[in-house]
Amino acid sequence: MRARIKAIRWEAEGINAYILQPVDGGAMPAFAPGAHVDVHLQPGLSRSYSLVNDPTIRDHYEIAVHNSPSSRGGSRFIHESWRVGQIVEISDPKNNFPMVEDASHTVLVAGGIGITPMIPMIARLEAMGRSWELHYVAATPDRAAYVDRLQDHAQAMVRFDGIAGGQPLDLAGICRAAPPDAHLYCCGPTGMLDAFVAINADRPKGHAHIEYFTAETELATDGGYTLELVRSGKTISVGEGETMLDALLSAGVDIGFACSEGICGTCEVKVLDGIPDHRDHFLSDEDKAANRSVMVCCSGARSASLVLDI
Repeated sequence: MRARIKAIRWEAEGINAYILQPVDGGAMPAFAPGAHVDVHLQPGLSRSYSLVNDPTIRDHYEIAVHNSPSSRGGSRFIHESWRVGQIVEISDPKNNFPMVEDASHTVLVAGGIGITPMIPMIARLEAMGRSWELHYVAATPDRAAYVDRLQDHAQAMVRFDGIAGGQPLDLAGICRAAPPDAHLYCCGPTGMLDAFVAINADRPKGHAHIEYFTAETELATDGGYTLELVRSGKTISVGEGETMLDALLSAGVDIGFACSEGICGTCEVKVLDGIPDHRDHFLSDEDKAANRSVMVCCSGARSASLVLDI
């Protein structure tokens, strides 16, 4: 859908907040905490950003974009090109990081720009009168976004690990102190997420939730296999140095994608036969073992061919 940039606000060092309104007025589609939208920037360049505003507010969406020095083009494009009044294209909300609303207690852990999905979660938990706590770590105070929205909540703890006398996040201590039936959520750098998963390995299944905002994904580019596309009737060879997505796009196959790192789920395709080489951070271990779908942006094949429902 099309949206207009109503306002751009400096939120922290290197982080801008963007307020997006419906072009024709009215309300934005409803969303639940943890949701994101895909932002279509230019042909071949889309990125996913968490919705930051209170879900009860429907006259606009708010996203925050960190202009990372290691940007692959998305955040840099937005910071350099977006202007107030401009019309942009976004998807309807999608949610790969939904919150369990009836949890006895909710623990939120955020690192850097990973605070963004936690803000609407807090708004919802407060509205329901639920028990929660937040642990937010940023390098320095000037790089911490949305701290002003946390000041009235005693259970929101902010730490800085990049300043003299700063306090690093005791992730293991936080997780181990959480009640056994609590639900825990973490969004932050890859190292933080990997540690979070390992620490909570013994918790009941489905009680520890993560969302990557970037990932150190090792793309499958060995090639040497074919893709058989059932619905389009095409057979495509994937060569050395190519990803599956590269080969599909080169063959003129219209397929949606956004993150190109296997974290957003946009490029998921149903597998009818063959064994994928899963490289994504989106599918669960059980889903990967079942081989019913594959993220074509980063994954490859362990078999000579993959039969895809495209």
